Amino acid sequence: MSRPVSPRPFRFGVNLMTPAPADEWRAKCRRAEELGYDVILVPDHLGMPAPFPALVAAAEATERPRLGTFVLNAGFWNPALLAREVATTDALTEGRLELGLGTGYVKAEHDSAGLPWLSPGERVDHLRRTIEELYRLLGSEDEQPQPVQKPRVPLLVGGNGDRVLRLTAEHADIAAFTGARSVRGSSTGQLEVMLAEELEERVALYQEQAAGRAEPAELNLLIQFVIETDDREAAVQPLMERVPYLTPEQVLELPIGLIGTVEEMAAQLLAQRERYGFTYLTVLEPGMEAFAPVMAGLRGK
Repeated sequence: MSRPVSPRPFRFGVNLMTPAPADEWRAKCRRAEELGYDVILVPDHLGMPAPFPALVAAAEATERPRLGTFVLNAGFWNPALLAREVATTDALTEGRLELGLGTGYVKAEHDSAGLPWLSPGERVDHLRRTIEELYRLLGSEDEQPQPVQKPRVPLLVGGNGDRVLRLTAEHADIAAFTGARSVRGSSTGQLEVMLAEELEERVALYQEQAAGRAEPAELNLLIQFVIETDDREAAVQPLMERVPYLTPEQVLELPIGLIGTVEEMAAQLLAQRERYGFTYLTVLEPGMEAFAPVMAGLRGK
């Protein structure tokens, strides 16, 4: 798989998943900024913070980081109402918004919200319609409110399926890979991890679809866990109950996990940038502090 001679510099995001009162939420966002994160992100799951007000509060508490949804469940949203949310949030954050979208994968959440649960193909169709309608609405000078960023708010699309990757190649400024897939038949959003070779195949398919782009997209990877340790073999053992279908050696080689010293974790991410092209890395909130020294060591590389 070919790579640019001069790769993009790294960019780092943290996905804040735990609801908190106003003071605690703002303090958490300020801490992310202090640690050096480039992007503060919020997911779109029931039981977690509502994305847009949480991002506005994050903007009020910080100065530098970009602010993003990671990722919105398109099935929760009507495109016209979503366009209003996006434009308003972009204005209130002074043009710091990055919009992340995906098809959604948790049937139980749709059931709880009283929303229809579509087939996989129908969910991709809805995501495409949502993106196309958002482009139309947010790009029209006749629509109000207006976003600050022109020609549009940057778009991230997350997913690994063939049709989603094609859609990502056509429209997204950022292509996001989870390194995991939905377990067939699960209604709770259960995921199973992808081995390194499987993820490489998905990235290769995306690159093939995106070959004609004028501007290459930024490639994002979601890091699921960060464990600093001098003993990788011992540290992996508690994880084995979650992935009983893998060997300890396979878990240690997963692209979506970091286990080792700060230097070992940084070396892994440099190797993954070379192998896959990932330069925008997102960690989950529990790994925010542990990842900070790794992030610092990768700056400028």
